[in-house]
Amino acid sequence: MYNLYDMIFKRKSFRRFDDSLSLSSEELQKIQQHLKILVPLLDDVKIKYRIVKRQETSCKRGEYCLLVYSEEKENCLINIGYTLEQLDLWLASQNIGVCWYGVGKTDKLQYDGLDYVIMLAFGKARPEEFRKDYTKAKRKELEIIWSGEHITNVTNVVGFAPSACNSQPWRVVHENQLIRIFRSTEVKSIFPKERLLLYNCIDMGIFLYFMELALRQEQYRFERILSEKESSNEKEIEIAQYNVYKV
Repeated sequence: MYNLYDMIFKRKSFRRFDDSLSLSSEELQKIQQHLKILVPLLDDVKIKYRIVKRQETSCKRGEYCLLVYSEEKENCLINIGYTLEQLDLWLASQNIGVCWYGVGKTDKLQYDGLDYVIMLAFGKARPEEFRKDYTKAKRKELEIIWSGEHITNVTNVVGFAPSACNSQPWRVVHENQLIRIFRSTEVKSIFPKERLLLYNCIDMGIFLYFMELALRQEQYRFERILSEKESSNEKEIEIAQYNVYKV
C-alpha cells in the first residue's frame, strides 16, 4: 500500500506524454477498481466516472481521459476536487501521469442523470518523468497563502496542491487550534471569471485533501466543518474550518 502523502512530492501535472508507452488492460482494470474506493468529501453527492480513449474527447494529452459527472448540489465542486485528488496521487504511485484538463470537451454531457464537469487526462509514464524536487515547483510565498501560526511539515507542504493555471486560490488563517481555509476571489488567470470560479472551487477540494493528508502525517486529529453557502461579494470566501489537536 502506497502512502499517498509521499506522492505529494512525486506527482506533477503532465503536459506531455510519451506515445510509445501504453497502459495495459490490467492497469485499466485496476484503475476502475480503485475508483470504487475513493472517499468523497460529501456522502450525499453522487459522482460517476467514464474512462474513454483521449480521441473520444477534445483533449490533446494522454492516452485516456477520466470523465467526471456529478450531481449539482452545494459544495459539489469541492467534493470533486477532494475525491479525485486521491486518484491523482494514487496514479502517481503507479507511474501513471495525470493532468486535470478543465478545457476538455465531450459529446456526452450527461451520464446516469448526472452532468459532466471535468476530465483528467492520464497515461503511462516513466518513473524519471515525475517530480524529483518538489521545492522547485512554482508556488506563492508562504506569507501570501498562510497567516498566523505555522505547523511544521504542514504549512510548507499543502501549498503544493495543483490548481487551475497554478492560480493557487487558497488562503489559510491559523490561530490556536483553529485553521480557517478561504478561497481568494482575486486570483489572476487566463480563464473567464465564470470558468475560473468552477475550477477554483475544484481546486479548493484538492487543497482540503492535501491539508488532511499533511495533518494526519504529523499526527494531528481534526474535525472538519464545511462553511455555509458562500457569498459572492467577498475577496476571500470561507470554505472550511478545522479544529486540530495533536495526538
